[in-house]
Amino acid sequence: MNPFSNKKESSEIPDYCYLIAEIGINHNGSLEIAKDLIAQSKAAGFDAVKFQKRTINIVYSNETLDSYRKSPWGRTTRAQKEGLEFSIDEYIEIDHYCKTLNIDWFVSCWDIPSQEKMRIFNTPYNKIASAMATNLDFVNCVASEKKPTFASTGMMEIEQIDKLVDIFENFKCPLILMHTVSTYPASESDLNLKCIKTLSARYGLPVGYSGHETNTAPSIFAAVLGAPVIERHVTLDRAMYGSDQSASLELPGMHSLCSTIRKLKDCLGDGQKRILEEEVVVSDKLRYWRA
Repeated sequence: MNPFSNKKESSEIPDYCYLIAEIGINHNGSLEIAKDLIAQSKAAGFDAVKFQKRTINIVYSNETLDSYRKSPWGRTTRAQKEGLEFSIDEYIEIDHYCKTLNIDWFVSCWDIPSQEKMRIFNTPYNKIASAMATNLDFVNCVASEKKPTFASTGMMEIEQIDKLVDIFENFKCPLILMHTVSTYPASESDLNLKCIKTLSARYGLPVGYSGHETNTAPSIFAAVLGAPVIERHVTLDRAMYGSDQSASLELPGMHSLCSTIRKLKDCLGDGQKRILEEEVVVSDKLRYWRA
């Protein structure tokens, strides 16, 4: 299902809600864990999995990379960041595995060289993370590909979102904004889900939701508000090493989210009041008087 083929604004339930499992760096540099997460995402009912790609010498300063940081890969931030990065060869294996399982995959890159390198995979979508959405050189690079793109809006003022949207309009590149609160995990009282409708009304664009809370309810509420795309971090175990693990869904939550959202369209119906044939039978039994 292509979420860009049904570009309804966030005012009604879309015909189909596209569900993205954000693996990100929760694989901890292990292809085995990555494949397990891909398989579990597929089994739960997600439409796609998403990873991240960085050139660490661009994204981080030498001072940061050389700083002390204890991790499973060593005692410096450099060792930790290198341990979390998949190589192109590893992404080739991920590409093959996702095709085998018939699940979409794509990445959010954090620098222009990474964006350019990942073009070899011809993934169906691009993703701009909230952290990168104000880097206008990077935004121009992504939009110039004219590939359908999801762009998260965490940590952004309206004027900054205006600039991002303008760039995509100039390139005539399909865009779905993703309402996001960039805290990990996010407090429910901070989620401000009504922004989904606010952004949709301002830009005339579909607006999805990328959640960092610890449960499934806000993502379901976002779908009820009309979000055509829901993205959630996923993990094998919230207790695993990593900054995103605590804001991720484990397998039971993954299944609960997907199965519940898939029921929304049928449960909400079309809003037209009518009496079912089955109700006529019940009425005849229960209404002892006759009008």
